[in-house]
Amino acid sequence: MKAIRFHEFGGPEVLKFEDVPDPKPRKDQVLVRVKACALNHLDLFIRKGLPGVKLPHINGSDVSGDISEVGEYITDLRPGQRVLLAPHVFCGMCPACTRGEQNFCPQYSVLGYLNDGGNCEYIAVPRVSVLPIPDELTYDEAASLPLVAVTAWHMLVGRCGIKPGDTVLVLGGGSGIGTIAIQICKMFGAVCIATAGDENKMDQCRDLGADHVINHYRQKISDEVKSFTSKGMCDIVFEHVGKATWNESIRSLKPGGKLVTCGATTGPEAAFDLRVLFAKQLSFLGSFMGTQGEFHEVMKHIFAGKIKPVVDRSFPMREAAAAHERLEKSEQFGKVILNP
Repeated sequence: MKAIRFHEFGGPEVLKFEDVPDPKPRKDQVLVRVKACALNHLDLFIRKGLPGVKLPHINGSDVSGDISEVGEYITDLRPGQRVLLAPHVFCGMCPACTRGEQNFCPQYSVLGYLNDGGNCEYIAVPRVSVLPIPDELTYDEAASLPLVAVTAWHMLVGRCGIKPGDTVLVLGGGSGIGTIAIQICKMFGAVCIATAGDENKMDQCRDLGADHVINHYRQKISDEVKSFTSKGMCDIVFEHVGKATWNESIRSLKPGGKLVTCGATTGPEAAFDLRVLFAKQLSFLGSFMGTQGEFHEVMKHIFAGKIKPVVDRSFPMREAAAAHERLEKSEQFGKVILNP
């Protein structure tokens, strides 16, 4: 089969469109013919070099496609079904997994990080990873959802307990995860303030339901939040940008507010005044992906039409380098997709 693979770490030029061996599914696995695979910033980080990645490597955490083959131990799926894949892997047997906290599993990882992912024509996965999708959802739309949806849901619902009336600041509203976070806020009846990098993205954030929008390149985020909230500030700050926005995120919180973060696309170094943390009684919450239960929960809302996929642009898989460059330059609004 064809795949996008790299044999060394580096820039987009290391991505090679080449022949690789076809996967051979076990009796307890499902073979999926990949129709679409979305990019995440994780793909960029892995391509540049992360610990534990064995070369050559195939990226890709967000996969949709058709079932090609079903292992003989699996009786509830059939070839030809349209499906998407859970974006995480876990052992299923440890204490964390058996109590439903898969993202605390010692073997927990993201599909396409420590194992080969979906930037290829076929992928073999366990039954637990496979979820049939409704006909109304295109392959590109389905691939745009899994990782950002379960991550945003775990951040806002699982970690922060978002509730009606909360004021939430969503950093990077035009990112894949930002577009989902805005919609979750509105689904729960929260007031959403989103940031974006240009007027077009700001308008698109408003279209998704953001009540207020800030240009994070031209405006001081905390000053705008103060104005929008009549100095009340935010109950929750939804962070995934890191170094570039960290201090403004802290300044945007009200006393007793919560900052939840799942990433650091502009850098992991963050400094803050401990006196602000304890005097304002703030909560800083880390969040990594989500549980299998949360994955199914958020997908129910998506399949019911309460949260909509946001696809930016699709590229043929052989043009993966151009797709990586688009994401690297922050030109996208929503998810960038690769099609085999």
